[in-house]
Amino acid sequence: MLTICPSTLEAGYETYSPIARKRLFKGKHISPNLPYNPVEGNEEDARLFLKNRERISLSGIQSKYSLVIRNNRLELSNAGEHGTYILKPKLNDFLNREFSPANENLTMQLAEQVYNIETAANGLCFFMNGEMAYLTRRFDIAPDGSKYRCEDFASLGGLTSENGGKKFKYDILSYEDLAELIKKRVPAWRVELLKFFDIVVFNFLISNGDAHIKNFSLLETPDGDFRLAPAYDLINTRIHLPDDPIFALRKGLFKNGEQSGSRLGISTGKTFLEFGRRIGLPDKTVNREIDRFCASYDQAESLITNSYLSEELKNQYRSMYHARRDSYLKQLV
Repeated sequence: MLTICPSTLEAGYETYSPIARKRLFKGKHISPNLPYNPVEGNEEDARLFLKNRERISLSGIQSKYSLVIRNNRLELSNAGEHGTYILKPKLNDFLNREFSPANENLTMQLAEQVYNIETAANGLCFFMNGEMAYLTRRFDIAPDGSKYRCEDFASLGGLTSENGGKKFKYDILSYEDLAELIKKRVPAWRVELLKFFDIVVFNFLISNGDAHIKNFSLLETPDGDFRLAPAYDLINTRIHLPDDPIFALRKGLFKNGEQSGSRLGISTGKTFLEFGRRIGLPDKTVNREIDRFCASYDQAESLITNSYLSEELKNQYRSMYHARRDSYLKQLV
């Protein structure tokens, strides 16, 4: 619903489409053009971004900045000001890094529009020199400006670099372990487990090799309970790091590190059927979901075609997606 393609932005990048405005900005007309140059392009703007980054408490190797809306445009938040948007410029030192915002925007739109996975509201915006950046609205900010409690799975599992080592986000837990944390912490865990299963399958389908434990969170509801947070940080990592692993977590799907049903080191539909069983989903439900992910969708092809990836990267993205879908997920025996 928010893919930023030529039909979504009006001529001259002056505004977002009505659907994008509703989802990202509650219907307000907000310019997609940032009043800044990229960090490496202007010393004065670089100082502003550096100060902003020092105040934001979001982890990850990619630079992230806090934004607010002032005078119908997106600007960096000031000290003591709660940012409601997160800006992610291009990756720092990876292959095809200038297309990372388009990659993430496309992947998030595939998740939501094609596979009905709830995602954080997102889109693209542009620096003064025309360079793309990824924009997402914070889902942990309440309408009155207060914050909902939001805990990632590293926090839920009591893991830090001090007790789990430098790669604690990747080395300790499996996706089966994350499912058990959902069962322990979420009252309506059966509903949320199915959502979690779908995100795990989607990450495999789309070649996201960085779905570590801090990229899943539980979000407080208005009633004070917890549910699975909207999906975020969904991206095809192999476009930027061709040697990225199949799964971000070293153990993979299962607690014992076993890849049941895998062939040549890659998982298949049979693997995910076993994963669904182990986390407590009925076979009928899992088979239905796998069938859904294996289906062909014209909308998926349209989203890839209309994305801001280069033509070469569109072909790579499409090829990887089709290979995971047609060569592996469909293998149920």
